[in-house]
Amino acid sequence: MPLDPSPVRGADPDSLYLAFVEWAESTGISLYPAQDEAVIEIVSGKNLILSTPTGTGKSLVAIGAHLAALADDRRTFYTAPIKALVSEKFFALVEVFGAESVGMITGDSSVNADAPIICCTAEILANRALREGADADVGQVVMDEFHFYGDPDRGWAWQVPLLELPQAQFVLMSATLGDVTELAADLTRRTGRETAVVTGVERPVPLHFYYETTPIHETIDELLSTGQAPVYIVHFSQAAAMERAQALASAKVATREQRDAIAELIGGFRFTTAFGKTLSRLLRLGIGVHHAGMLPKYRRLVEQLAQRGMLRVICGTDTLGVGINVPIRTVLLTALTKFDGTRMRQLNAREFHQIAGRAGRAGYDTAGTVVAQAPEHESDNIAAVKKAGDDPKKKRKIIRKKAPDGFVSWGEPSFQKLIGSEPETLTSHMQITSAMMLNVIARGGDVFANMRSLVYDNHESRAAQRLLALRALGIYRTLLQSGVVERADGTVRLTVDLQPDFALNQPLSPFALAAFELLEPESPTFALDMISIVEATLDDPRAILSQQEFQARGEAVGAMKAEGIEYDERMELLEQITYPKPLDELLSAAFETFSSSQPWIRDFELHPKSVVRDMYERAMSFGEYVAYYKVARSEGVVLRYLSDAYRAASQTIPEQLKTDELRDLIEWLGELVRQVDSSLLDEWEELMAGTDNGVVDRHDEPVVPPAPKRLTANTRAFRVLVRNEMFRRVLLAAREDVESLASLDADFGADGWNDALDAYFAEHDEIRTGADARSPQLLLIEQDAQQWTVRQILDDPAGDHDWGISATIDLGASDEAGEAVVAVTGVTRL
Repeated sequence: MPLDPSPVRGADPDSLYLAFVEWAESTGISLYPAQDEAVIEIVSGKNLILSTPTGTGKSLVAIGAHLAALADDRRTFYTAPIKALVSEKFFALVEVFGAESVGMITGDSSVNADAPIICCTAEILANRALREGADADVGQVVMDEFHFYGDPDRGWAWQVPLLELPQAQFVLMSATLGDVTELAADLTRRTGRETAVVTGVERPVPLHFYYETTPIHETIDELLSTGQAPVYIVHFSQAAAMERAQALASAKVATREQRDAIAELIGGFRFTTAFGKTLSRLLRLGIGVHHAGMLPKYRRLVEQLAQRGMLRVICGTDTLGVGINVPIRTVLLTALTKFDGTRMRQLNAREFHQIAGRAGRAGYDTAGTVVAQAPEHESDNIAAVKKAGDDPKKKRKIIRKKAPDGFVSWGEPSFQKLIGSEPETLTSHMQITSAMMLNVIARGGDVFANMRSLVYDNHESRAAQRLLALRALGIYRTLLQSGVVERADGTVRLTVDLQPDFALNQPLSPFALAAFELLEPESPTFALDMISIVEATLDDPRAILSQQEFQARGEAVGAMKAEGIEYDERMELLEQITYPKPLDELLSAAFETFSSSQPWIRDFELHPKSVVRDMYERAMSFGEYVAYYKVARSEGVVLRYLSDAYRAASQTIPEQLKTDELRDLIEWLGELVRQVDSSLLDEWEELMAGTDNGVVDRHDEPVVPPAPKRLTANTRAFRVLVRNEMFRRVLLAAREDVESLASLDADFGADGWNDALDAYFAEHDEIRTGADARSPQLLLIEQDAQQWTVRQILDDPAGDHDWGISATIDLGASDEAGEAVVAVTGVTRL
């Protein structure tokens, strides 16, 4: 039900509180005591730190906070740690307050950016706070998942608004904040508002904790047979989650009726990838998989099925649904240790409670269950003792299993300690960067006083503050030397204009704009080189880069062995081999030159790499590329990277530099992403276009999303897909890989390809595959409504261009398959 703030504008706190409670009750919600207390504190004008368990309705408190701000004509900002959650909250608040009242800014997109309620990432608000300070039009800040304040890399973005927006009312929310006494006192000092703390609340759905020493498959059977489903089995690697799901496939997890119901719901879903086909089989057995490496459409499908109670078991990592309400009755932890990127260690209290808190959701369960599984060797030893019974001889013969090498121990005492432990007190991780300093200088006023306050009046220790001061001084001197900043008459000011979204989107975009000018549009590789510049500004998709490097080193070892290079020398040479880095030398030199005049760029690293370009040059589809590098488990990471590349190319490359071939390439990339998972682009493009204020009706959202738009409707992109399919055959023909060619074109067959290639190579020594060979000019297309007829001309050494591959393209079949369906009809001389 919509919530209209108009009747309560200027109302006193009591009237505002009563209006909110009446609205909540009209939606069927009765406030918990903690929610009631929190809303009273907010409407009374106090800051609020809300640290209550998962399932206690913090989102409803946030709505009450937004209403209080709107009633006082104050602008309110809601922040979250990830773009997906920002988007979810945006649509949820639109349903409550209406499209005209809610906007969103994520860096990638901006919709209704002048609205009185803004949903954004923490970094967006932090940069605004640095740029505008106390003059910023920010009357209230609601920071969700505030425990990210303790993140070593991103925590600064949760701290800066507290330091720089004294005019704002703050609502800080998380299930796991720990002791907030000092934080509350500091917030009161800065804002002049009292700070209320609502914490220590009993969960409306109590949790029961158990430590199990039975083998894990027996533990799962017991949970399923005693009505403890849905069970979320938590692993600390994606591979382990997938292995567990596969192992459960042979167990009877769901009844025939449940399996039939699932099959009916997902019957029309497009499982278009190799992982998707595996997921389809598991889902039909009542088993879900959920981790960050999956395609968004697959994760959303698992969440929707879970919300409908269709999945009895979900195997995933500890990242399930940040802020997403997935009803789970039981959480089963397969371990109490994790690899944190540096070392294996035990879970800390905050991590444990974040995971455990997902069990038992209000409105679904009367209680939740949290089970910790004993280490496998401990379970095996207990089972061996049990099997020996009371026989002393058998007991003496037991060979106890030892913990694996490198094992970080845990056991029931560890579990009990975690249950009783409060989350650790949040630790400050303040940073000073060139971008931060430039934003402060852009604010104007007394720059030295503003920077001094930022450096010395934060939450760091005195020793850490002194280090920040040295860092700030070094940055300031660099900015002065570069001429980006000047000081005259005691005033510090910028000599350049910063774009409004400086440091909010791709921070290296200004460098990319300068680097584009280094390329020659007449070059046959111009379009791909432009994409390489864009790729160098994007974050690395580590899963695929590591596979590229592994493959490159494998190929190099083979070549070095063939050359007779000795082992030690081979190992030394291998250290120099990495994944492909197009334009590395050119871009590195340009980066040095650019950063000398714009030194804040040094806060960021350039990452030359080839993923989009590699896929294009190999003429592969998404599925083929994922299979080629064996990254099916991380296909979601790969697709998000391709989506980011498409958006960056669309937004960053100036229109006047987009040649026809480059436009084709960008269109191809967008269509490739859309056909695999349209959710990554459709919403962004709708928001960028401002369609219906970016509002989509999400009530009664179906499990099966609508199919992507017809592939052949985007003629430009489809033409590139056809070119890639034809060029793939050119690449295989150049290698005389008849087996692969025959697998692509069964009707033409191995005999057809053998005869054709024999005839071609009787006249020419090779088939060239360089930039000229894949030129659009060498592909002739005749189009009609149902079928295209194409001829791919082969680039021979003599330049005669007298041989070609003829084929037909079935448009209807292509739309159905989501890729160009090609049938070779001949390989002949003109």
